[in-house]
Amino acid sequence: MVDVLPLVEARLRSALGEPDARAAVTFLGTDRIEVLRFRSEDIVRYATLGMSAQPMSDPTAVIADPVKGPRAELVLSVRGGLADTDKALRPLAVLAASPQVEGVIVAPGASLDVGEPLWPGAPFSSVLVAEPGGLVEDLVLDEPLDPVRFLPLLPMTANEAAWKRVHGAQALQERWLTNGTDLRDPSRKSVPLE
Repeated sequence: MVDVLPLVEARLRSALGEPDARAAVTFLGTDRIEVLRFRSEDIVRYATLGMSAQPMSDPTAVIADPVKGPRAELVLSVRGGLADTDKALRPLAVLAASPQVEGVIVAPGASLDVGEPLWPGAPFSSVLVAEPGGLVEDLVLDEPLDPVRFLPLLPMTANEAAWKRVHGAQALQERWLTNGTDLRDPSRKSVPLE
């Protein structure tokens, strides 16, 4: 078996530069999850490292396949200096551990909720998983392994999360686009949903 994490970290470094900080969290019964912080001008990016070590498996499967299945890491981008977003490290690690802990497959269009603000004073406790490929390209692994996808996380207010459950991810993203919403603003208000 190939250790995918050094390859994943190399892909993150080639796309985002050198991380200026990293933190590790281990939850009982799970592999270690690291969160790397990258700074680029006024944008701070947090990327998980460890979620892709094992493939995500169908929660209804009797036995999890140790080789085949989707692999992913999470990437959160916010404007720096406007909030204490470094406190998002633990919530990001919780989200990255959810496939191991809860047996879920994290995919674009999904909502993930940590049940508390993503950082102190944040108006967000959940995120929308966006389509990969823009910021960090997929990491293709040797067959039969699935590629590692780097999934952007878009913070949602409670109202946006509720609206998304009714109308869908695409409708919420269109609403954000129509209103010129700055999804990187760590203290933004909810988009108008009327």
